[in-house]
Formats: sequence, structure tokens, C-alpha cells
Amino acid sequence: MQANVIYTRIPSCDQALVEEAGKFGVADLHEALDLVTGRMALMHHAIRPLNGGLRISGQAVTAFNYPADGLFLHKAVQLVKPGQILVIANSGNAPSTMFAELVALAALKNGAVGVIADGSIRDTDALREMKFPIWSASIHAGHVEKRGPGAVNIPVVCGGALVEPGDIIVADHDGVICIPRSRLEATVAGARERAAREVVIRERIDNGETLFDILDLQTSVDRAGAVQHDSTWNGEA
Repeated sequence: MQANVIYTRIPSCDQALVEEAGKFGVADLHEALDLVTGRMALMHHAIRPLNGGLRISGQAVTAFNYPADGLFLHKAVQLVKPGQILVIANSGNAPSTMFAELVALAALKNGAVGVIADGSIRDTDALREMKFPIWSASIHAGHVEKRGPGAVNIPVVCGGALVEPGDIIVADHDGVICIPRSRLEATVAGARERAAREVVIRERIDNGETLFDILDLQTSVDRAGAVQHDSTWNGEA
């Protein structure tokens, strides 16, 4: 990574698709991607929402910060545009505080729809009262310097997922996913198809069918070579 570099813009993409992606759950978007890409796009389970019941979607504005430093986060907050999401990384140094109340106020003022932080946050009572949309790895009341080094709008790794500036972030109570811009259209199309299938499955369950039979899981059980015994494991009645 080149230190102390700032890019003021991110690549554009179809905002209607970004908005539509936000209507689907993270789990559905994850399933809509192919197996490898889906696993790579899903952030680590440690990245959790501070406030429940929220869902956000938007393009990523990235900031890489030296652990316990927030100088380049502040620059990213200055540059963020309405509808965008701040993605903050520091090599996964979770105890290092990365975000707090006053930064949240500044981010909201500039139109940010939320924050993903691969590290700690503080002032959580205030952030909860604001219902600020933030997902983070932990909570820690640490001091934050403003000296650098760092960078803004470069590719970063956040929660184990590669995030390039302009990639599409969707976050809900299940977690956070980063959809590559090049895969957005296909991912949304796959999520649409999945949602339509699930409507039909719910109707069939309501009509008395079992999910096991609807999904034809006995075929998979047989293919796995499982042996079924009509008895208890130890022979008792």
C-alpha cells in the first residue's frame, strides 16, 4: 500500500441497482453469488451492528488508518457523498478505536448512510441514541491520534473481505457483504430469482408440504451414502 495517498472520487455504478440490492437480505445476496465469490464477499462474523433492525446499502468510500489513528478517516468523512458508506480498515486491529460520536455527526451531515469498521468504536450510548447505522468488530474506549499514516479510496481488506472503492456494501443484522461492482447486476438478478422461489416454497409449506420434500433432500442423503436404521443408536426401545 502506498502511504499518505488520497483519491477524491470512486468509480460510479447504476444507483438503481445499488438501491435494489439494499432491498434484499445479506444472506440472499450471499447465496446469489457463486460459491467462491460469495464466501470472499461476506465479511467476518465479528463485524456486527451496534443497532438492530437497520439495513443499509451504498457504494464504499474506503479509509485505511494506522492502528489507533484516525487522520485519514476524517479525510474520508470530508469526501463522502450522500448515499455512500464509509469502510474503515486498519489491518484488523480490533482493540484500536476507529469511530466515535462526533465523527458520526460529521458523516451524517455529509450524507453517509452508514459505517463499516474493522476495529473498535466508542461513544456507543450516543451512537445508539442516534440509531447510527454502524457495524464494527468491537467496542473500546481508546484514544485516537490524528497523525497518519494512511490512505483514502484505495482497496482495503475489511472483515476479511477485499473492498475496492466503489464496491457495493449491503449490511443488515445478519452481517455485511461487499459486492464487486462487476458482479452487481448478476447478483441482484440472482437475488430476485431466489426471492421469487422462496415465495413459492412458503406457499407450498403453508399448503402442508415439508421443506425436506420440496427441496428433494432425500436424494442428497442417498447420494451421500447415508445408512438409515429404524432403531435407536444403542438398540434400546
